[in-house]
Amino acid sequence: MFNLKKDFLLDPSITFLNHGSFGATPKPVFKEYQRWQRELENQPVEFLGRRHNDLMMASREMLGKYLGTRAENLVYVQNATIGLNAVARSLDLKTSDEVLSTNHEYGALDRTWRFLSKEKGFTYINQKVDLTSYDNFVKSFLGGITSNTKIIFLSHITSPTATIFPIKKIIQFAKTKNIVTIIDGAHAPGQIPLNLDLLGADFYAGNLHKWLCAPKGAGFLYARPEIQHLLKPLIVSWGYESEMPSKSKFVDEHEWQGTRDIAAFLTVPKAIAYQQEQDWVKVRSACHQLAVEAWYGIHDVIKQTPLHTDPEIWFAQMTVSSLPVNTDVLSFKQKLYDEFRIEVPIIDWHGNKLIRTSVQGYNSKRDIDRLIDTLKKMLDTV
Repeated sequence: MFNLKKDFLLDPSITFLNHGSFGATPKPVFKEYQRWQRELENQPVEFLGRRHNDLMMASREMLGKYLGTRAENLVYVQNATIGLNAVARSLDLKTSDEVLSTNHEYGALDRTWRFLSKEKGFTYINQKVDLTSYDNFVKSFLGGITSNTKIIFLSHITSPTATIFPIKKIIQFAKTKNIVTIIDGAHAPGQIPLNLDLLGADFYAGNLHKWLCAPKGAGFLYARPEIQHLLKPLIVSWGYESEMPSKSKFVDEHEWQGTRDIAAFLTVPKAIAYQQEQDWVKVRSACHQLAVEAWYGIHDVIKQTPLHTDPEIWFAQMTVSSLPVNTDVLSFKQKLYDEFRIEVPIIDWHGNKLIRTSVQGYNSKRDIDRLIDTLKKMLDTV
């Protein structure tokens, strides 16, 4: 593995295998973040009142190149949940309409759709999907489409099960039926390659503080140009009816949300540069192989039937392994942390007890071995 642990601020006494929850920022990127914060405090009016738009544009241009789209198709948001709320709350859904999703979605967004379905009267559906192959996944998901399906909402990489969904085929099919596609990409940027224009989703929100390792509070919302007019600003501020409009109404209406610290957004180019300097394609590949090794090792110890048949195709740098169904997830997680100083999520997903292992450039085989050895010790108490 790559010796990147020295670049991170993580507590060395913790075996940290939970990058997927909130990420971690390398020291050079964090230093740039603090530099922007100091610059803001040095002259707040100059920074926010005169330089804001140009600074944000420059940062979005770098992000656009990284994500395979134009800066005018992106706005910065603090996280994917905020971006997806902006989309979900904008759409004019009727009582007969259906939003089709899966049973693998992130809890906060499930709550968003359920909340709105109660308010507007549409139906939100969590379709069960088949993980035996990509083809079976697509077939099982598309089987949930009806004449009332107006929206498809999917994770690119799921939070509770770490699964990479083959979303491109579904997006292509949705276009033939005039179904709007909304993608939760919270875990995708930095973990898998992205080209948003080629992917073709109507809306895509992602986090940059997770696998791209930008500071906390850096995320984005992408909207395909032809469909940007559907969006209403989540926060109505000076960008609405702007007296100095830019060439993108989408950016004008969604980027300025009143006074806020934009340092995390301005640090994104440094996060991109850091990963490029470290040859991140190789780092990601090495992390993937270590994550797969962890998947096999945990199942060898726990001896439970896994959710996925082939970790090579379903996972990138984050995997889930099965635990016994009688596992008390809260006490198990607490014991791992309190007694063994291992930070890793234990998840109850529809009655399946799972351990989600994240592998980032600062991790090593020693971290995985320590987790597996600890699970052996705990096996009798599971």
